[in-house]
Amino acid sequence: MKQVFSKNYWGDKDISLLVGQILRIGVIFASSILILGGILYLFVHGQDTVPNYRNFVGEGNSNTTITGIITGAFHKNIPQIIQLGVLLLICTPIVRVIGSLFGFVIERDRLYVVITLIVLAVIIGSILSGVKG
Repeated sequence: MKQVFSKNYWGDKDISLLVGQILRIGVIFASSILILGGILYLFVHGQDTVPNYRNFVGEGNSNTTITGIITGAFHKNIPQIIQLGVLLLICTPIVRVIGSLFGFVIERDRLYVVITLIVLAVIIGSILSGVKG
């Protein structure tokens, strides 16, 4: 009987397939939400007049914070549904890095675990430095 976490059970090909599946599912899920939001936006606002773009008006917290995006999407606000799709698209490679980290831990490849942790720390640091309060 093989052990689940032994090096013999999980090969490089298995880890690569898992990471590929994470990327594929994440992109398909995020793209589906984006397409749904785009269709809803066109259905509701397709006949609106073109706005005046001479004066820049920034977005509020509902479109620029994670809690605002998630809350708005659950309340079926169309711009927040689109933003949720973008947010999920951004999160997909991060989840891929985490999946790679677990794969390297299972393979007991210390060098790649350290490298992946550094990459993950840089990504998280970059995200946290740009997050609004």
